[in-house]
Amino acid sequence: MKLVFAKEMQSLDQQSAEQIGLPTMVLMENAGKAVAETAADFLEDCFGKNIVVFTGKGNNGGDGFAAARWLSNQGARVKVFLVSPWQELTGDAAAQLRICRKCGIELFALKEDRGSWDVAEVSCRQADLVIDAVLGTGFNGVLQGAQQRVCGLMNSIAVPVVSIDVPSGVNADTGSADKNAVQADITVTMALAKPGLFLYPAAELSGEIIVADIGIPKILLECIDSKKFLLTENIACDLLPQRNGNCHKGEAGRVVVTAGSPGFTGAAALCSEAAVKAGAGLVSLLTPLCSREVLAVKLTEIMVEGLIERMPGALGGGAAGTVLDKAGRADVLAIGPGLGTSESTVEVIREILQSVEGPVIIDADALAALQGHVGILNTMGAPKVLTPHPGELGRLLDLGPAEVDARRLELAGKYAAEWDAVLVLKGAPTVIGCPDGNVYINTTGNSAMATGGSGDVLAGTVASLVSRGINETVASAMAVYIHGLAGDIAKDKYGIESVTASKVMECIPCALRQILQVEN
Repeated sequence: MKLVFAKEMQSLDQQSAEQIGLPTMVLMENAGKAVAETAADFLEDCFGKNIVVFTGKGNNGGDGFAAARWLSNQGARVKVFLVSPWQELTGDAAAQLRICRKCGIELFALKEDRGSWDVAEVSCRQADLVIDAVLGTGFNGVLQGAQQRVCGLMNSIAVPVVSIDVPSGVNADTGSADKNAVQADITVTMALAKPGLFLYPAAELSGEIIVADIGIPKILLECIDSKKFLLTENIACDLLPQRNGNCHKGEAGRVVVTAGSPGFTGAAALCSEAAVKAGAGLVSLLTPLCSREVLAVKLTEIMVEGLIERMPGALGGGAAGTVLDKAGRADVLAIGPGLGTSESTVEVIREILQSVEGPVIIDADALAALQGHVGILNTMGAPKVLTPHPGELGRLLDLGPAEVDARRLELAGKYAAEWDAVLVLKGAPTVIGCPDGNVYINTTGNSAMATGGSGDVLAGTVASLVSRGINETVASAMAVYIHGLAGDIAKDKYGIESVTASKVMECIPCALRQILQVEN
């Protein structure tokens, strides 16, 4: 699903009017009708139901006026409260207000005096539904004055709220939200979804998201040059390849994992086993010699080999050569989970990254080895996928994790292009930045996956799909979706507090089967 920023949506409206000749008033009318239909469906029958609409002075308010009239036509008892003075309304919004007046819709102006606010509060408490049409995609900042007060009122009542385009107080582009932003049960967004609805904290405020067709011509929707996409079930079904009937293990993908060290053998095991669960035909694990025996006992389907150490747990000597030789005979190398950050190990990692020729998945301690040496990414000739969480990416960019989290869409896209890599920025939600500038927002996964080892499972899943000959961008997007879906299945099976990384890994086959069943 294509996503658009607020300015891109405004451009679509203008193009509809200027290039196609479709008046913006028609689009507003269609938006109002879509909101009214959503409200009627939610209430099952809106005849005789009490509905309160709060409107601002912009086009969002105009959509609210149109929705109020459509609901009134269906027999609902509608009251509209204007948060901004009547005189401030202009253009299509002012025209919709005039139509509401002539149609006899009850209209109230929220003034500074207490009386009008008392009426609004009583009306809300008696309502079956409230429609939030105060602020739309143009909001960027802090709620103040009457806007803050009305958002607080909507949040204080035990009545369902339908927001138009975005909940008031939410930034449609970034997902940032004022502390008093509306908590919607349903958000009806127009024509195309906005990325902020799927980014936190707004994702928790948007409720069910409905994308409404408001009549913008298909030719404009298809031609818009947006590089932002929502990673959905339909895309996953289209991308997931199936094995040929005569496929053998050598053709099903050869993965080499370089991971593990004393105390961190679990990371190596999870990454390697995930590669098997996700479909790789042959998986080899290269680990420091002192960890080999532990992992050889732990792993059944994986070939385990020890690497030369400078001291126990710290790689050295010819370790880089061994890894490069093995990787050269495989389809993909995954490097980093639990490998350690000793000086000698870091040197080996950098040597490997600068010399590897085949696709490489760079995770965990391999990312740490790039801190202060990100230039290596620009000199690498190998196709590469980076899988950082906000803290790891922040260390590479000298930014705090909170800032990375708040700018995840922007940063994933920017540095994927700059480093000519696929950048999988893990978190809620995981965002996949691609070298061509495209960015995907994942729709699977949940907070139960906030457990140690989840990232190791993802790295192995990415490696598995890359090994099957899928290009790095598609493989990464698919792996993120499958990993999140496995987490959703695990949550349903074990409960949110009891999910572990190994349980997520065990649910990968179920996730794959579910996607294939949808496809068929």
